[in-house]
Amino acid sequence: MGENQNVYELLATHLDRLPSGFPRTPTGVELRILQRLFTPQEASLALSLSLRPETPEQIAKRTGQNPEALAPQLEAMSRRGLIFRIRKGDEPRYMAAQFVIGIWEYHVNDLRPELIQDMNEYLPYFFEKINRLKTPQLRTIPISKAISVEQAVMPYEQAHHIILEQEKILVAPCICRREHQMVGEGCDKPMESCLVFGTGAEYYEENGLGRFISQGEALNILENAERSGLVLQPSNAQKVINICTCCGCCCQILKNLKKLPDPAHYVASNYFASIDADACTLCGTCVSRCQMDAVELLEKAASVLPERCIGCGLCVSTCPEEAIHLRLKPDEERTTPPAHFLETYKRIAKERIARMRQADGRTDLKTH
Repeated sequence: MGENQNVYELLATHLDRLPSGFPRTPTGVELRILQRLFTPQEASLALSLSLRPETPEQIAKRTGQNPEALAPQLEAMSRRGLIFRIRKGDEPRYMAAQFVIGIWEYHVNDLRPELIQDMNEYLPYFFEKINRLKTPQLRTIPISKAISVEQAVMPYEQAHHIILEQEKILVAPCICRREHQMVGEGCDKPMESCLVFGTGAEYYEENGLGRFISQGEALNILENAERSGLVLQPSNAQKVINICTCCGCCCQILKNLKKLPDPAHYVASNYFASIDADACTLCGTCVSRCQMDAVELLEKAASVLPERCIGCGLCVSTCPEEAIHLRLKPDEERTTPPAHFLETYKRIAKERIARMRQADGRTDLKTH
C-alpha cells in the first residue's frame, strides 16, 4: 500500500472513532470519498485533531509542529469544510469534524457528480450502521398545527419555541435536495430551508454556506416547510443546534429509514398519529402527505401503521375532516433528549462501542 493510500486508511479509522462514525464498506467507496475531499497532507493533519477545540499553538505543542506554519493550514482546512472552527473573540480554535452530520454537509456548495455518486453508494452502508442506534443524531418533532391547545408540550418539542430561544440563526441550502437535483432526481420542495444556530451558524456564514436571518424569517421558513410537507428534525438535544426540514424522497436519513419495515423504532419521537375511522372520508390527503408510507387506505377508513409512523404531524394539519390527531406515546416509550449535543454524542459513542464489542468480543475500543 502506498504512503498516500495509507494516510486515507488512517483517516477513515480516525473518523470512525468519532461518535457518529465512518463505517467501512466492502467496496472501499469511503476511501474514494476521502481522496476526493482531502489532499494527503490535509488527511495527515486531520489525524491530529479531536473533538476538543484547540488553538494552533496547543495543537502544535501536542504534535511537535511549527505553530506559525500550522495556523494557516488549519484555517484553510476549516474554510474547506474538512475540520470545524470556533472563535473565542479573535482567537480561532480547531477541532475534528464528524463526517455526517458535518464534513458532508459542509460541502453543500462544492458538490460534484463524482462525489454525489460515491456518497449515494456509501450512505446506505452508513445509515445501516447508524440508524439502528438507540440514540440518533436527529429527532422528529411535530409541526405546530398538529398539536392541540390542550396538549402539554415540552419546549424542546416546539419548533417555534426553539426559534425564539436563538440569538444567531442561519439558513442554508438542503444538501440532500441539492445533490438529488444535480443528478436529475429529487423534488421541488424548498431548497433554502436548513436552520443552523449559535457557533454552527457562525461557521456556516464565514464559510459562505448560508446567510443570517431574523427570528421572523426563520418562523416563515417553518411555516413554508409545513405547507410543503417537510418533516422537522432538530438535533437530538434539549439545547438545539439546528433544525433540518426533510422530505422522504431526498433526505438521506428519512430515505434510508423508509426502507426499513419499522422506521418508528429507530426515530426519536414522542408522538404517533391516530385516525378517527368514523370521521374519515377516504380522501387520501394523509397518504400523500406522509413521508414514511405510514398511512394506508382500507375499505372504510384510512389507517396508520404504528411501526412506520414517526409522529411528524404532517397528516394532521391537512385533514379536511379533522379526523387525524397526534397522541403521546405511552410513558415507557417516550424519551427525553439529552441536555446538550455533547451528551448526545457521548451516548452514541457508548452505544457504538457496546455494539462493536458484542460483535467481535473486543475490549480495547475507544472513541475520541
